[in-house]
Amino acid sequence: MRPAVRVAAAALAVVTSVHAFVWLAMREEVSAPSVADRFQSMSFAPYGRDANPDKGEPTTEAQVRADVDAVAPYTKAVRTYASTGGLELVAKIAAEDGLKATVGAWIDTDEKRNAREIANALDAARKNPNVVGIVVGNESILRAEKTPEELIEIIRKVKSQTSVPVTTGETWDVWLDHPELVSAVDYIAAHILPYWEGVPADQVVERSIGIYERLRAAYPGKRIVVAEFGWPSAGYNRDGAVPGELEQAQIIRGFASRADALGIEYNLIEAFDAPWKSFEGSVGQYWGVLDANRELKFPLSGPLVPATYTATAAIALLLGIAFSIPVFRMGRLTFTQASVMTGAAALVGAWLATVIDHWLTHYVVGGNKVTFVISIVLLVPLVIVMLYRVEELATIAFGRTPRRLLRDAPTALPARTPKVSIHIPAYKEPPEMLKETLDSVARLDWPNFECLVIINNTPDPAFWEPIEAYCRELGDRFKFINLPKVEGFKAGALRVAMQQTAPDAEIIGVIDADYVVAPNWLRDLVPTFEDPTVGIVQAPQDHRDADRSLMHEAMNTEYAGFFDIGMVQRNEHDAIVVHGTMCLIRRAAMVEAGDWSSDTICEDTDLGLCIVERGWKSHYTNTRYGWGLLPDDFASFKKQRHRWAYGGMQIIKKHWARMLPNGGTRLTTSQRREFTIGWVSWLGSESIGALVAILSLLFVPFVLGLGIAVPQRILTVPILFCFGIYVLHFIALYRLRVATTPLRMVGAAIAAMAVQFTVAKAVYDGFRYKDLAFARTAKGSWLADAARAFPALPEAVIGGGLMLSAIGLRMTNWHAVLEIDLFAFALAVQSLPFLAAAIIGWLEGSTLNAFATWASLRSRALALLPGRTVAESRALPENASS
Repeated sequence: MRPAVRVAAAALAVVTSVHAFVWLAMREEVSAPSVADRFQSMSFAPYGRDANPDKGEPTTEAQVRADVDAVAPYTKAVRTYASTGGLELVAKIAAEDGLKATVGAWIDTDEKRNAREIANALDAARKNPNVVGIVVGNESILRAEKTPEELIEIIRKVKSQTSVPVTTGETWDVWLDHPELVSAVDYIAAHILPYWEGVPADQVVERSIGIYERLRAAYPGKRIVVAEFGWPSAGYNRDGAVPGELEQAQIIRGFASRADALGIEYNLIEAFDAPWKSFEGSVGQYWGVLDANRELKFPLSGPLVPATYTATAAIALLLGIAFSIPVFRMGRLTFTQASVMTGAAALVGAWLATVIDHWLTHYVVGGNKVTFVISIVLLVPLVIVMLYRVEELATIAFGRTPRRLLRDAPTALPARTPKVSIHIPAYKEPPEMLKETLDSVARLDWPNFECLVIINNTPDPAFWEPIEAYCRELGDRFKFINLPKVEGFKAGALRVAMQQTAPDAEIIGVIDADYVVAPNWLRDLVPTFEDPTVGIVQAPQDHRDADRSLMHEAMNTEYAGFFDIGMVQRNEHDAIVVHGTMCLIRRAAMVEAGDWSSDTICEDTDLGLCIVERGWKSHYTNTRYGWGLLPDDFASFKKQRHRWAYGGMQIIKKHWARMLPNGGTRLTTSQRREFTIGWVSWLGSESIGALVAILSLLFVPFVLGLGIAVPQRILTVPILFCFGIYVLHFIALYRLRVATTPLRMVGAAIAAMAVQFTVAKAVYDGFRYKDLAFARTAKGSWLADAARAFPALPEAVIGGGLMLSAIGLRMTNWHAVLEIDLFAFALAVQSLPFLAAAIIGWLEGSTLNAFATWASLRSRALALLPGRTVAESRALPENASS
C-alpha cells in the first residue's frame, strides 16, 4: 500500500469516527407524559395526500371510511369543519367505529353555500346519535367574514332546529372580547394555538392551561371546550415558537395528560397532515398527529426520538466516505491535509443527507418543489467548487512543497543555446510603449535569438512607421512585419509570424507589446527544453504600473493571486493554463498541435491545451521575468476578463469531449480533472453565483408582497458556507503565497468580486454567440482622456437591489423568523460582488483613487498629533501604497 493511501485511510478513519460521534452526540431523546387511552378528539379532514379541497375537490365515501379507520385507534371523537363535499358522511361512518362527532357548518360570504352547510349539519345531527355538537362557522369573526351580530343570528336559527349543543369556533381572545357571543352559544369552542402567538415550546402547555383558566374566570359556569390545540412538526419559527417533530410530540402528549387530569375537554388540530395547506405559511401542512400517509408521527408512550435521525446519519456517513474517495488518488499527502479534505467531504455528505431527509419527510409541492429542485441543481456545482477550494487550501496550507515548480535558475549560459524566435504581435499600440518592449528584448542575455514585431490591422502609419524605423536601428535580429489586413485577430498575425520565423529557431517566445522583459528570461528558462519531452515553459504575467492608482494596485494584486496560487498548484499536475505572454513553446510541439488557431479568442490557452493533449510536458515558474501594463480603466479590466471567460467557453466547447476517458488524447486522469474542475471553479461558480443572486432578487417581491415563504435554511446556509470558504481560501492562500499586504489583499478581493457579473455574462454569451470579435484591452493611457460612462451600472442596480432587499426583509421580519434572516443575510452576501464593481466604478472617478490624496490626508492627520511639526508632516512619503 502506498504511503499516501495509508495516510488517506487513517485520516478518513479518524474523520468518519468524529463524524459518527457528532451525529450520536446530537441525537435528541426527550420524555413526555404518556397518553393513557386515546385523545379526546381530533379535527378531521378526510382528503387524500394529493387532493386539494380548496379547489372544490370533494372527498369520497371510501376515503372517509379509510381515514376513520386510521384515526379510530388514537381518538374518541372527530370534528369536521364543513358538511358539504362529502364531509356530510363523516358522522355516520364515524359511528361505525364507535367515534363521536362534532359536525361543522362552514360559514363565509357565500350565503347559498351557508344554507347548504347548515342544512346538512342539522341533517347529520338528526340522523346520527353520535353527533355531540354543531359548530356554526370557524373563525368567521376573526376573518371578518361575519360580524358578531350576523353570526349570533345564524347560531340562534340553528339552535331553534336542533337539540344538539350549538356553538362557533373562534380564537380565545375573540371569546374574551365578545361576551354577547358567549351568551348566544351552548358552549365556548375556543381555539388555543400558542404557535401563532410565538410562545416557546417549553411554555406552551402552561400558557394554554392559563388561557383556559382565564376563560373560566371570565365566564363561570359556562362549558368550555378547547376546540383547537396543536403544534406543527415542521416549518419556520415564529418568534420563540419553533416547530419540530419532538416539540410537537412533547407538547401534545403533555397537554393531553394535563387536560385529562384537570377535566378539560379538548380537540387536537389535526388528525392528518394536509399537504395542500401551503397557503398557511410554512407550517400549514404539518399540524397532523398522523402524517399524510396516515402513519402516527410519534408514539403515545415511552421516550421520543427523531424518527429518521438514524437513517439520515447513516446516509451522511456513507456519503462522506464516498466523497472522500478522490483523496486516495492523491500523492504526497500529509495527515492534516487529508483530514481537512475528508472533513469537508463529511460536511457535504451531512448536508446532502439532510437534503434527502427533507425531501422524503416534507411535503414539497407545487411552486415549492420547483424552487427546491432549481436550488439544488444550482447549489451542487457551488458545493463541488467548495470542495475543490478546500482541497487547494489544505494542499497549500498543510501539504508538501511543490516539486515541479521551476526555481533554481542557472547562473551562467548553458553549453547549448538553441535559437529562440520572439514574437510580439501589436494592434494600434502606442509606439513609445512598444519601443520600451523592444529595448528590453535587445538587452536579453541570450546570444541566439531573433525578434519579430507583427503589426496587424493598423492602417494608421503613426502607429507602425516609428516601430519600423526603430527595428532597423536595433539591428538584424529585429524583423518588422506589417499586415494591413489579416484575418483571425492576434492568432492570424502569429500564424504569419510562424511562416517568417527563422528555419533554425527551436523555441518560440511570445510576449505582449507592452511587456518589458528581464535580461535573464531566456537564460534561466530555455535550458528547461533540454528535456525533449517539454513543450511549454510559462512564466507569470506581472505589471509595472500598479502605482498609478488604488484601482490599479488592486487589479495587480488580483492578477498575482492567480499566478502565485492557482498556476503553482495546477503545475503540480502538469495542467497549467497557457498565457500568450511570457510563454516559451517548442516549435515542434506547436507544429504538431496545428499552430495558432482562430477557433477561439483565447488562442494562447487553446494552443497550450492542444500541445498538452498530445503528451508534451509543460512547466511553470512563479519568478517574474516580465512586466506589462495594466488595463487603463475598469471598463478595460472588465473587457479583458470578458474576453478570457468567453474564450474559455469556446475552449470548453472545443475540448470537452477530449476530457472524457476515451477522448483520444494523452491527457492523464489528473490533467483531465484539473482542467475540468478548473473550468467549473472559475466559469461555473461565477456564473451560477450571479444567476442565484439574480433569481434571489427576483424572488424578493413575492416574499415581501405576497408573503410567500423564503427558501429553507438547507438552501441558504450552503450559500453562506460557500462564501465563508471563499473568504477563508482567499485570505489564507494570499497570506501563504502572495507577497502583499493586508490592505492590498482587500483591494484584490474587491477586484476579484467585481468581475463576477462580467464572467457570468461571458458564459451566457458563450451559449448565445458562436464567435465574438477579439476585444483589445486598452493599455498605456492611450485613451486616458476619453470621456467614459459609469462602467458598472448593471452591477450597481443589481447590487443595490440585493442589499436594499436584505435590509427590507430584515426590517419587516416582525416575527424573527430565522429563515427570513438567513435569506436576508444571503442576499447581502450575494450583493457584495455587484457592489464591489460599483465601488471600483465610483472610485475610478474619485480623487480617493489617487495615492497622493491618501498621502495628503495622512500628512494632515499626523500634523494634528501633539509634537508633530509641519515640516515633519510634509516630509512623509507621497506614495501611500509603500
